[in-house]
Amino acid sequence: MTNHQAEIQSKPILLGAEPQLFVADIAASCAFYTGKLGFSVAFTYGEPPFYVQVFRDGARLNLRCVDGPVIDPRLRDSEHLLAASITLDDAEALFLEYRSAGVPFHQHLRPEPWGSRTFILRDPDGNLILFAGRGA
Repeated sequence: MTNHQAEIQSKPILLGAEPQLFVADIAASCAFYTGKLGFSVAFTYGEPPFYVQVFRDGARLNLRCVDGPVIDPRLRDSEHLLAASITLDDAEALFLEYRSAGVPFHQHLRPEPWGSRTFILRDPDGNLILFAGRGA
């Protein structure tokens, strides 16, 4: 083994990311993520709960209850400021699933110049979440 190979093997490996989304009502957010988006609750924290992690397959999102908006909603919408990005295999299938569940979209399914297909949904607190999958 060369020194370079040993150096590469000794570097830490990033295994995932868990974006934190700010929400006003933990119960309403959990209902949206589990009922509309097909996520499950991994854990809740606090009494009453103010922090929750939800997951679907390999994607995890942390929901943190706050008393007011953390970001200006007009700026978020005009600049398309994402709270999270999730990569998946088939964006069209998930888009159709969410559309049939009545999920509100910020951007409908579209092809991107870099070859993937994306859509952006809006959760009850206005958080924008991008889903990106393989192109057509």
